[in-house]
Amino acid sequence: MKALCLAFFAVLFLLPATAPGLVPVSPAPPLAPPETAPASPSASAQESSNKHHRIIPAFLILGTVFNEKAYAFPGVEVKIRRKGEKKFLYDLYTNSRGEFAVRVPDGIQYEVVVRQKKYKEQSQEVMANMAEAQKRLTFKLESLASPKAGESK
Repeated sequence: MKALCLAFFAVLFLLPATAPGLVPVSPAPPLAPPETAPASPSASAQESSNKHHRIIPAFLILGTVFNEKAYAFPGVEVKIRRKGEKKFLYDLYTNSRGEFAVRVPDGIQYEVVVRQKKYKEQSQEVMANMAEAQKRLTFKLESLASPKAGESK
């Protein structure tokens, strides 16, 4: 039994060293950290001024859109513009739960318009002031087609 174990360990250690085409690999030396000169305050200020920083608007407009049967309505177009302007600044769609959310700059009055084919367009006004951090809206769309005789709304 002792001889069998010795033979096993001899084969285990000698076989890899004598196998053709195999070269033992030595461990790589540890990497030294790159040498950098301490940055001067003016250099770091220049770097930060060169980068584009995106400022996130503070006021949040969020809401939910429902259909005439009070179910969440996914895929409804929501457009937002400043009150009194014709051009829409934001154009988005409701998610699978009929919800939408968008951050806008504060201090401006906005008009939120909800549109969907075969439904009446609806709009609500929102004053984005910092007294409130957000405004939650709810829309219940009404179908353009009139209900059939005998059907209730």
